[in-house]
Amino acid sequence: MYMSTIIVSTNDALEVDAKTQMTQSVDSIVFSIISQFVERSKIGKEKYGTTLDREDLSILEWIQHAQEEHMDAILYLEKLKKEYMKSK
Repeated sequence: MYMSTIIVSTNDALEVDAKTQMTQSVDSIVFSIISQFVERSKIGKEKYGTTLDREDLSILEWIQHAQEEHMDAILYLEKLKKEYMKSK
């Protein structure tokens, strides 16, 4: 309930109220991730001028985007793994 309120909210006062309610009802890790999703959504909207509600991409294009994002994630994990191993 609170997550959808935060995500769909465009009213700052409503968003703050939802965050206050959420901090009282979920653990700090869940709240942190939800807050990061909300911030990432705002940044994406500013950067690309659209949201994931867009309907101009085909299913295959969405799959391609997801594959590219996951490839980036694998690269980041490999970098972190190498850095961790160097520090040992």
